Amino acid sequence: MERPAVPLNEQARLEELRSLDVLDSQSDPAFDRITRLAQQFFSVPICVISLIDEHRQWFKSCVGLDVTETARDISFCAHAILYKDPLVVENALNDKRFADNPLVMGDPNIRFYAGCPITLKSGNRIGTLCLIDHQPRSFNNKDTKVLKDFAAIVEREFAVMQLATTDELTLLPNRRGFISTAEHYLDLCIRQHLKAKLVFIDLDNFKAINDQFGHAAGDRLLKDFARLLESCCRKADLYARLSGDEFVILFTDLNTSDCEAIMQRLFLSFSHLPNSFNNQAELSFSYGIADFSDQQPCSLTKLLAVADARMYSDKAQKKAR
Repeated sequence: MERPAVPLNEQARLEELRSLDVLDSQSDPAFDRITRLAQQFFSVPICVISLIDEHRQWFKSCVGLDVTETARDISFCAHAILYKDPLVVENALNDKRFADNPLVMGDPNIRFYAGCPITLKSGNRIGTLCLIDHQPRSFNNKDTKVLKDFAAIVEREFAVMQLATTDELTLLPNRRGFISTAEHYLDLCIRQHLKAKLVFIDLDNFKAINDQFGHAAGDRLLKDFARLLESCCRKADLYARLSGDEFVILFTDLNTSDCEAIMQRLFLSFSHLPNSFNNQAELSFSYGIADFSDQQPCSLTKLLAVADARMYSDKAQKKAR
């Protein structure tokens, strides 16, 4: 048996999957309708919408199986997400990648498999819509096209869902998306004995900029700041727009001096940002940092409250000066 490789964009892929807040969720009529239709159309005993998490594949919708998940290292779908186009295995016994796979040798006795990757707008492939049969069967180009059409419907459902966790203006995670993913980050810190830092950011005088230059200029500034977050932070850092002119960053496994260095780089980049009102409006922000310890962990809500309070203290000191 050949174990599936790990995609090069695995960290970003997992972050986006978890930001959807769909893993281990209740059944959804929209997804169940798609699997039922695909099962009927292709006349297969099993049709699944699978999502590939770090160590497992979990079934968002499943027709023909009683289980809700299997291990990732024996998953056909974990192979399928490595490719842009559908993965078709007409007879698993003749494929050295799967011939002695436990899912072939035992229940559900897979012989035929066709899985089309579910690809989000970012390009991240989070799972598949797959067809399974207990008997070998052929799968032609017309079949592949129809499977892609069904997968596109699944992708549209996830796109609608993603709107609930993504800030439409900056395309950063919104509050809901951040909270969902940040809680996974903090759980990981506890398991791996890592420390974390949460930074709460509020842009200074943003209301005045909106009032003086208009909301279109304010929107451009928010988008520019979002791009600076992406360029100044590490790839593994989590950042989001919570609301209005409030942003947040969650750093893991980062010491205080390195955290301050990143914040100073962000501050300087923002203050020198080219824009149409730079000579008439000073660009700056206030921030507060809260520390998370794996030895004495606190809730994300508490962490946000502490960082928020320290941000307001920073802003008050600026006004006093």
